[in-house]
Amino acid sequence: MASTPIAKADFIEGMAKGMAVLESFDTERQRLNATLAAQRTGLTRAAARRHLLTLAHLGYLETDGSYFWLAPKVLRFSGSYLASARLPRVLQPTLNRLAAQTQQSFSAVVLDGDEVVIVARSGVYGAPARVLAYGLHLGARLPAHPTSTGRVLLAALSPAALTAWLKNRPLHRLTPQTITQVGLLRQAITQVRRDDYCLAVEEHELGVHALAVPLRNLQGQTVAALNVVASPQQMQAQTLQRDMLPLLQEAARELRGLL
Repeated sequence: MASTPIAKADFIEGMAKGMAVLESFDTERQRLNATLAAQRTGLTRAAARRHLLTLAHLGYLETDGSYFWLAPKVLRFSGSYLASARLPRVLQPTLNRLAAQTQQSFSAVVLDGDEVVIVARSGVYGAPARVLAYGLHLGARLPAHPTSTGRVLLAALSPAALTAWLKNRPLHRLTPQTITQVGLLRQAITQVRRDDYCLAVEEHELGVHALAVPLRNLQGQTVAALNVVASPQQMQAQTLQRDMLPLLQEAARELRGLL
């Protein structure tokens, strides 16, 4: 998601720092003290502590007096987005239809910095409820570089924007198949741009294959990625591509006039 330009005089630095502290909580670090929050945000420990205490006072964090963790109030943001945003509402019927047709799980995903975020998701309709260790729930965040949706969305960036994204970007190894070299990742993204789809085989998690295609609007802009995931026990990677790619591509064509 691209940030909106803003004049320096309109930028509220205190709010930006507070949001940085809030965003420093993730699946790797679910509980933070002032020292850890400072390390993650680049703030001084004293500043991080003040922001943590303020966020706790406002109800967005809970604390035991030393460590802090997210409170249920933060779900107001995601709940409001999912209830009001146009993109999830437009995509949901198609995701449900695909899932009912194939008994697989489908998601629509957008790019947000280093990660992709699930903004719409089908039911599983008889498929195993667990496919990914981190879940496929709404709002789930996954690293962009090893995921099929991430590469589809990165392939939509301009060459300059992709170079900027790759610069000094940590490419963490999640499985033996994860690409962690910038040059190789750039090559993989170039191939995705040529193919107009991405098949990721056990790069994000062992035992999980994922196939994704771009979702474009009438102007040709990629606004999201549509994907399906399967385990080798359900479907081998080549079978996933053979059977599911035409369905994904047809769905993308049908949705183009609605996006």
